[in-house]
Amino acid sequence: MTTTNQLQSNQNNESGQHNIQELTQMVTEQSRWISPLKSELARVVVGQQGLVDRLLAALLVNGHVLLEGVPGLAKTLALKSLSTLIDGAFQRIQFTPDMLPADIVGTEMFNPQTATFETKKGVVFANFVLADEINRAPAKVQSALLEAMQERQVTIGDDSYLLPEPFLVMATQNPIEQEGTYPLPEAQVDRFMMKVVVDYPSIEEERLILDTAATTEPLPKLAPVVSLDQIVNARRLVNSLYMDDKVRDYIVALVYATRDPERYGLNLKPYIRNGVSPRATIALTLASKANAFLNGRGYVTPQDVKTIAKEVMCHRVGITYEADAEGVTSEQIITTILNEVPVP
Repeated sequence: MTTTNQLQSNQNNESGQHNIQELTQMVTEQSRWISPLKSELARVVVGQQGLVDRLLAALLVNGHVLLEGVPGLAKTLALKSLSTLIDGAFQRIQFTPDMLPADIVGTEMFNPQTATFETKKGVVFANFVLADEINRAPAKVQSALLEAMQERQVTIGDDSYLLPEPFLVMATQNPIEQEGTYPLPEAQVDRFMMKVVVDYPSIEEERLILDTAATTEPLPKLAPVVSLDQIVNARRLVNSLYMDDKVRDYIVALVYATRDPERYGLNLKPYIRNGVSPRATIALTLASKANAFLNGRGYVTPQDVKTIAKEVMCHRVGITYEADAEGVTSEQIITTILNEVPVP
């Protein structure tokens, strides 16, 4: 009986390895566009490799990205260039305090010639939407955009309209100004798959920016290198990437450590008001698969999870007043969890 079980186990292992090899081969074939896309993007966007990788990861798993950083760090340029390289429709929304939801989703307009109402679709009907300084818009406008992000459709009058696929929203927040802003509620921030803090470029990158961008000449023109259909096909493949049960358990352990840190021997309870939601579990799983795809693998490793975990989890952890008083941030909490929770 033992010999039979061992034979079956060996056969299952061989079958699993064979499937992983097939998946890796498929990933290699369907991800050929990544390298030329990054090369073309580097012609106009200096550095910000982390930002580019997070945007691609969100695109591959149907997520959205919230960016936080001071003006002038190429956030708008990165998304606009990405939409050009993927041959998608791009729209930029500059949020202001006097905006209305109809400015985002559209409205019905009366046509006196036909005596009928006609639908005028809003700027949200695009593949790539840049919501610039989303915290400057009032709550109703923010809710209209976030509803469109969640439902992938908008309702104008009595009719509902599906948004195009793929559909990626990149919203930005300016952290240095507070006047005239409407901070996103924590429950709404949770709807973003990732929050990426965009930092200043390195001194070498700053010099390269000076050498290449300090000119009145227009930026190099970009041409599409990948179609929307290829992106949709890549999404299907990302969903089927192999993830071992140990990696799945590791994701659950990271999530649960934000809710019950004492279970893992972490003295973080006084600093955590609320842990991450189950939406974080789903987002971390999908984003880890996307990271594996971007690295040309048909399987997910614990390092994929650790690479993407901060962007997925930090904005979902609520910190206490005690943590705020002691200068303990959600980034520090997640870093401690990543360092202390055993890696399979």
